[in-house]
Amino acid sequence: MTLTVYNSLTRRLEAFTTVEPQKVKMYYCGVTVYDYCHLGHARACIVWDVVRRYLEFSGYQVRYVQNFTDVDDKILKRARIEHSSMEDVAERYIQAYFEDMARLNVKEADEYPRATQTMDGIKRLIHELENKSYAYPSNGDVYYAVQKFEQYGKLSGRKLEDMQAGASERVNVEDSEYQKKRYPFDFALWKAAKPEEPSWDSPWGKGRPGWHIECSAMVRERLGETIDIHAGGADLIFPHHENEIAQSEAVTGKPLANYWLHNGMVKVEGEKMSKSLGNFITIRELLDRGVNPMAVRLFVLTAQYRKPIDFTDEAIQAATNGWNTLKEGLVFGNKYGEKLNWDNETRTQGENTYIDRFQEAVNNDFNFSSGLSVLFELAKELGKEGNILVHQGKTEIASEELQKMWQTLVTLADVLGLQVQIESKKSTSDGLSDEQVEEKIQQRQQARITKNFAESDRIRDELQAQGITLIDSREGTKWHRS
Repeated sequence: MTLTVYNSLTRRLEAFTTVEPQKVKMYYCGVTVYDYCHLGHARACIVWDVVRRYLEFSGYQVRYVQNFTDVDDKILKRARIEHSSMEDVAERYIQAYFEDMARLNVKEADEYPRATQTMDGIKRLIHELENKSYAYPSNGDVYYAVQKFEQYGKLSGRKLEDMQAGASERVNVEDSEYQKKRYPFDFALWKAAKPEEPSWDSPWGKGRPGWHIECSAMVRERLGETIDIHAGGADLIFPHHENEIAQSEAVTGKPLANYWLHNGMVKVEGEKMSKSLGNFITIRELLDRGVNPMAVRLFVLTAQYRKPIDFTDEAIQAATNGWNTLKEGLVFGNKYGEKLNWDNETRTQGENTYIDRFQEAVNNDFNFSSGLSVLFELAKELGKEGNILVHQGKTEIASEELQKMWQTLVTLADVLGLQVQIESKKSTSDGLSDEQVEEKIQQRQQARITKNFAESDRIRDELQAQGITLIDSREGTKWHRS
C-alpha cells in the first residue's frame, strides 16, 4: 500500500518518497500572532497534525517544524491600538495559540522558530540573493527581482506577463514603494525602519524583514535546503509560497520542498469568513459555547483536506452526533472489559483487516474521511454488542475478537487525535479536580501492579460513581467525565 499525495507543484498525485529513508522533514507555515486563532487556523492545524500522526503511525520519523510570524504590520497595528509593544502582543497570542491547540488535542511541533529569532539567517539569505543578482537595494529597502528567476510562477501557475497586463490599470505610479521597485511585482526582502517601529541593524541600514524571506530562512536553518513536505493553507500558494520558492531555490539551486500540500479554506454558512460579515469565529469562542473539541476535529476530518468546507450549525451537529457514536465505541472496553474477562494484552498486532482497510483509504492522498468509515464501523459494532450484552448477558461476537476490535478502534482514533479524555480539562465545583482524578488513577495503577485487583476495582467504581470513566489502553489509562 503505497502512500500517494497530491503535489500542488506538479498538480498531480505522486508516490511519496523521502529525502532520507523513513524520515520526513515537514514545515507548516504557522500563524501571524496578532489575534486569536479562528476556524481556518483550526482546520489547518488539525489537518497537518493528523498528517504528521499518520506518517508516524506508518513508521516514519517525522521532524515537524511550525513557525510563528512575530514581526508584521498587523502585529504593530494591534500594539499601537493597545498602547503595547510588538513583543507583548506576539507573546500573548502565542500563548493563546498553545491554549487553543491543547483543547483541540493538536500535538506540539518539534520546534516553533520565530522570525525575530532568525534575523541572522534572514540577513544571510538576503546577502546571498544580492550577490547572485536576484536582489537589489533601494533607499533602505531590498527587493527581489522576480524577472531574474525564470521559474517564477511554477507553483501558482501564474505568468508575469499576464499579471502585468491585468494590473496595468491598478498600479499607482505615485506610490512611494512602487517607485522604489525596478519591476511592479518585485517584492520586499528587507524594509527600511520607520519611526517608532522595531528594527534591526543590517548592511542595508536599520529595518525589518519582509514576510516571505522569514519562512525561507527558517526552513533552511531548521530543516535544511530541501525538505520533504511544505504545508499550509491554499491562500498561501500565491504570493507567499511562490516567493519562498523563488528566494530559496535561487540561492541553493535545489528544490525547497519535494511536496507542496495545501488545505482548503473554511466558509461559514456558505460565506467567506470575515469580520466585516460578522461570521468570524475564533476557536475559543466556539469551544466556550459548549461545542465538543472532538466534534470540531471530526468536522474537519470528514471533508477531503484540499476541498473547502462549510461550517454550519447542521454540520457541527452532525459531527457531534458522529463523535457520540465513536465515543461509545471507545469506552466499550472500560464498561464491559472485565465482564468479558479481558486480559490487559494489546491485540492489534499481526493481521488486522480493519487497519489494512484504514491504511488503504488514507494512503490515497490522506483521505481521512474515507478512513473514518472504518472507525464508525467498529464503533457501531461495539455499540450493538454492548446492548446485546446488557440485555442478554452475553455477546454474539467472541470476547477475544471484541477486545481486538476495541483496541483497534482506540489505536485508529489516536492516529486521528480523537481521544475521549480531551472533552474536559476543568475541575468541577462538586466533584474531583483533574489532579485528584490523576492521583486516583496512579493509586489504581499501583494496586494493579501489586495484583490487588479488589482495590483496583474499588477505585474504578469510586471514580465511575463520580462520573469519571476510565479507559485502559496500551498507551496507559485515559479518562473522561460523563
